[in-house]
Amino acid sequence: EIKTIEQLGLPLLLKDFAKLNQGLVLLVGPTGCGKSTTLAALINEINQNQSKHIITIEDPIENVYPKSKSLVAQRELYTDTLNWENSLRSVLREDPNVVLIGEIRDADTMRAALQISETGHLVFSTMHTNSAAESIERIIYSFDGSEQEQVRAMLSNVVSGIVSQRLVPVIGGGRIAAVEIMLSTPSISNMIRDKKEFQINNVIHTSSGLGMITLEKSLVDLVRSGKITIDTAHEYSRNAEEVVRLMKGV
Repeated sequence: EIKTIEQLGLPLLLKDFAKLNQGLVLLVGPTGCGKSTTLAALINEINQNQSKHIITIEDPIENVYPKSKSLVAQRELYTDTLNWENSLRSVLREDPNVVLIGEIRDADTMRAALQISETGHLVFSTMHTNSAAESIERIIYSFDGSEQEQVRAMLSNVVSGIVSQRLVPVIGGGRIAAVEIMLSTPSISNMIRDKKEFQINNVIHTSSGLGMITLEKSLVDLVRSGKITIDTAHEYSRNAEEVVRLMKGV
């Protein structure tokens, strides 16, 4: 069973990513933080509500999508396709609307994800990074210096959002996702182009009105809703002082 965004306790803002016609959406975080589960919820949100052609390239296939409004073709690496390079090169020949790349692992996969999203497709993928800003840097600096300016320009145009998440223990048992959400805005696009991605965290911090949220704010919201303890929030935050400040309402 593929759980919905509501069942997973994720921000409903994530549904907006499923409504996009094109762009690049990244789910990032360490191993075992629920990236694949969130990604499956997003893909199935499209599958259940829109008539799209969705192609997934996965290693391995973790969820099988039910028959619904969309046509979903799932391919497992080394079983249904020889390698990432072949599968990503051939995927555009089949006229997809949405492409899921199980994981961005190297510069070649990153280049393909950028090119597919740049040609008017919606691309979802995952990365093993800890924040939106770190993800931007990882993508750019995976390329040679001669290519970085072009990659910056492409990335600034296609990135639609980055969701960084952690699974934190819930009071009474179980786990729930705490998330950082970065949305594409003109200021963030300019920062990517102008080599100022280190300022992205500040933009997320000051753009709650647009729906962006920091990991610390997400943790504090979970504390206030009675789902996790304040000690858990401190343990999983990247900035414990920010958690204290938010708890005080400063």
